[in-house]
Amino acid sequence: MAAEIITMPRLSDTMEEGTVATWLKKIGDTIEEGDILAEIETDKATMEFESFNEGTLLFIGIQEGETAPVDALLAIIGDKNEDVDALVKDFKVNHTVVEEDTSVKESPKPKENKVEESTSILVKETIPTQVSETNGRIIASPLAKKLAEDKGLNILNIQGTGENGRVIKRDVENYNPASVSKSIAPVAKFVASGKEDFDEIKHSQMRKVIAKRLGESKFSAPHYYLNVEFDMDNAIAFRQQFNSIPDTKISYNDMIVKACALALRQHPQVNSQWFDDRMRLNNHVHIGVAVAVEDGLVVPVVRFANEQSLPQIGSAVKDYAVRARNKKLTPQEMEGSTFTISNLGMFGIESFTSIINQPNSAILSVGAILQKPVVKNGQVVAGNTMKLSMACDHRTVDGATGSLFLQTLKGYIENPVTMLV
Repeated sequence: MAAEIITMPRLSDTMEEGTVATWLKKIGDTIEEGDILAEIETDKATMEFESFNEGTLLFIGIQEGETAPVDALLAIIGDKNEDVDALVKDFKVNHTVVEEDTSVKESPKPKENKVEESTSILVKETIPTQVSETNGRIIASPLAKKLAEDKGLNILNIQGTGENGRVIKRDVENYNPASVSKSIAPVAKFVASGKEDFDEIKHSQMRKVIAKRLGESKFSAPHYYLNVEFDMDNAIAFRQQFNSIPDTKISYNDMIVKACALALRQHPQVNSQWFDDRMRLNNHVHIGVAVAVEDGLVVPVVRFANEQSLPQIGSAVKDYAVRARNKKLTPQEMEGSTFTISNLGMFGIESFTSIINQPNSAILSVGAILQKPVVKNGQVVAGNTMKLSMACDHRTVDGATGSLFLQTLKGYIENPVTMLV
């Protein structure tokens, strides 16, 4: 069997380089088809890379902690004792490996689980053990899997209490998604009085790509901003009534996602995307919902949001938020948005502006609901308002176009019952 060269894989559509987080095999190990060779950090997640070859691992070209471009020499698999020096010498690549700065001290990473997906690329979990596995296979009873599917739960999040950590029926019935979420707030480090101190953290692939993409967006798309303030009295009453239905709970953010989705169907120019040679007017609505995570920001996508009910949107967003903070979103779940919403209202932020998530043409920034004096029917009364700011790409969305969209959105938010008609 001739030796096979394994190159750095492209694990997402935007991936340009990857970092080897962990090698799960060492030189001399026997490799079977389907074995996990290494954990690779991409711009969106840390993935497990599966071998499509059989043989002996003869050479490792990228060490743990090293970063290399896509198609760089990752490893060589072949017959035991085969000489691969010539292969290594002849391998040509137009990029160089960027070695880890050994002066930067990082805390050791906790041991992480392997989470099986239906494809050969597996998403790695970075929270304490939630699912027991054997050789990468999830241990769960068929009944537990069926019950989780019926409830719309991701069984990968559920802690097993059966034999050898097996997920069983009661684990699914007692599962509480909120119990596995974690805060993104950093823990303050103790520093002695009068002492200068700092920590340096090497940029992750996610952080580097965030910086690159936002820089490209800010300096290539001519941003302008439209600011509005909506009356939220009816929205508050509507949410209270809606949540009085047993086993139903929606958030204001869910209402905003639904309202935007309906308004975008009426204003396809705002639901558009800019490309160098064309503009795409989307007739479907996929809304990206920005979620803050420890290492930056990810944008999972609620697909066909205009076709989903408020509870369906709420369930999807909650699931995405939990899995985003646990680094368990797949790249496919973060692709294809046609419009983006960023909400900092839960942090008490009154108003802010965002950078467009290209190739989208607009992003909506949502602030907190504030109680303050307002004028109604010529009288000053107590009211509840919310400020929103929409960043638009002037190449695709003119001022009047964006303003008409916000007028339609205002109608849905201030009279939310119309979203149910």
